[in-house]
Amino acid sequence: MKLGSATEMSNALRLAIGTFTRVPVPPPDVINRLIGGQAMALAPCIAVVLALVCGVPLLGWQTQIPHALLATLSIAILAWITRGLHLDGLADVADGLGSNKPPEQALAIARKSDIGPFGVLTLAFTLLIQVFALTACLDHGNGYLAFIAAVFVSRIGLTWGCIQGWPAARADGLGAVVAETLPIAVPIIWTAPALIGSYFVFGALGMAAITAGIISALMLFVLCRKRFGGVTGDVFGAAIEISMTATLLVLLLAN
Repeated sequence: MKLGSATEMSNALRLAIGTFTRVPVPPPDVINRLIGGQAMALAPCIAVVLALVCGVPLLGWQTQIPHALLATLSIAILAWITRGLHLDGLADVADGLGSNKPPEQALAIARKSDIGPFGVLTLAFTLLIQVFALTACLDHGNGYLAFIAAVFVSRIGLTWGCIQGWPAARADGLGAVVAETLPIAVPIIWTAPALIGSYFVFGALGMAAITAGIISALMLFVLCRKRFGGVTGDVFGAAIEISMTATLLVLLLAN
């Protein structure tokens, strides 16, 4: 992936903002694999801004407001500002993987707009775990930083899904635009400072949390390549949610 011209970077930034948030921006003048890859490389940047804004309720952790309510508010705001797309992807992927059908049929199930029982259960438990883990982090006094770290790492996990080795499962959709568009240097460049920063903030458990978040995303990519034949936009959304959840689960142990 090359950096490209100012026009290409502008298109990539607009694509990234339009894809990962509900913030109204002009659509890109053109969308191709170069711009798609650049947009995915910008995902962690978008994530930091999202986390800083959506995590504002967590700053009230020393007030009389219940920590569970503060955690729920931040998770809900994040879901709203991202249009619930990642959660929708998680539910769709869960339905596809839980179907035990051959790859083509499993992929078709995941692509349906309706949600099945596996999707409902996965969505419910994931949100419950996120709220529980974030509440525990608030009890320890590090909820805001833990939230920022988890959202940031979840988008780093996304960049790992755009390197060589994870082909697009379909010829259309987001997966076809961004699959295998990033050199491995991009996720490494994002992962290294995340590991270092987490160590200084949370200690060794912080590094373990970053590692858990990324590994959980990679495990999903491996599974989806086997079951679907590759990655899709839904898979990327599911990876974001799973990575965030895994990171929070480890960070709740930090005090």
